[in-house]
Amino acid sequence: MDSQGRFTRYEAKFVNNSERFLLKVKQYKRQYAHIYASRLWTMRANLLEAANSRWGKSIKCRKLSELLTDERCVLIGTLFKHMTLKPSILKEIGEEHNLIPQPVRDKYIDETDQLILEDELQRIVLTGNVDAQVEVTGVVVAVLGQEQSSNPGRFNVEEMISQAVAPQLDYPVIDKDKYIVFLSGLSIGNSSTNMLQLQLLVDLITGQLGDEHSQEQMAKVVRVVIAGNSLSHLTKDKEQANRAKYLSKKITPGTKDALMQLDDVLLQLCSCVEVDLMPGEFDPTTFMMPQQPLHHCMFPQASQFESLHCVTNPFDFSIDGVNVLGSSGQPVHDICKFSKLDDYLTILEKTLTVGHMAPTAPDTLGCYPYADKDPMLLSHCPHIFFTANAPRFGKKIYKGANKQTVLLLTIPKFSETFTCAIVNLRNLDCYPIVISGTCV
Repeated sequence: MDSQGRFTRYEAKFVNNSERFLLKVKQYKRQYAHIYASRLWTMRANLLEAANSRWGKSIKCRKLSELLTDERCVLIGTLFKHMTLKPSILKEIGEEHNLIPQPVRDKYIDETDQLILEDELQRIVLTGNVDAQVEVTGVVVAVLGQEQSSNPGRFNVEEMISQAVAPQLDYPVIDKDKYIVFLSGLSIGNSSTNMLQLQLLVDLITGQLGDEHSQEQMAKVVRVVIAGNSLSHLTKDKEQANRAKYLSKKITPGTKDALMQLDDVLLQLCSCVEVDLMPGEFDPTTFMMPQQPLHHCMFPQASQFESLHCVTNPFDFSIDGVNVLGSSGQPVHDICKFSKLDDYLTILEKTLTVGHMAPTAPDTLGCYPYADKDPMLLSHCPHIFFTANAPRFGKKIYKGANKQTVLLLTIPKFSETFTCAIVNLRNLDCYPIVISGTCV
């Protein structure tokens, strides 16, 4: 606090590590087979090392084309989940021709679902010690077992493993408390969204609300991350693409007023603190992962401040040496739909242990057709790993076999829970901030 009773906001060194998510050349004519081949090729060496460590080098690792009947061996490949209820393009065609469409479901799993293992050349059905209900398409694994002569064309699995969690940089020494605030799902543009709670949160972060102790704490906030779905899904007009232009000349887009409101919120925040704005499922940017940054022209007021940073989804950055990685929630939500897993923290931990942020992309989650790389592979282990737009706040400390320590964090939808998350960079202590109409 200075002589006039004002608190000075702390600062922190920031590095944006999301360069790999930016699309410099856009080429949409490729097939998706390339991204699966690149994923398998990149992860094969780590999986072979994990298999040798787990089962010993005496057990041979074979490709599917080399598989011998009744030989106990290891296979490395990509899981494909054959799902009876999986949505398909036939649904859209059915709607166009007034046929009965497939019902919308929260879960697309069925007891008849099968797991299939694929490598570069062939595929085989997996049986035995596997649970198709908790696995999803796109995960690269190693399996121990054999193809029995009594059951040809099927590989009886004894055990299935993923690669070891990627190495992690040593945690930096930070000598004083510094905080990051995470929030998501503002859903501006929804008539049922109460802007009072959002304004109270903005006033709290900017130091215009709360007692002296609260203001002192908020002065230690060095960054605010808004992780997707800042606009409501109601701002998207699904019929606009099929409407004649002369019928839409006098129609005001639903996003216009919502963007103006969001711009006002960002203006208040950016005048006091660094803000990272990630796109989400309902925001006006690219649909496919990785989503590209929102354009600054949408925010004429806030973009005048250098403290506004429109970033990608996923978002990878380091702050004072603490590595932070996360998404606006689409990868975790997609896994939730296509498996029996419901807890977002459990799914987030699963993506960490299998070494991929979004394994279901591009099968059931839109993804850019990369040719020679898969940028969502976890080549390093973050210190903070988050997913946004979750039903509720959640946190967990994951301890890896090689002394990795990761804060797993689920950031709830603010429009429904009026809750955001605040993380202390000094010790990874994390707690929710809940805003009500009368008090904090």
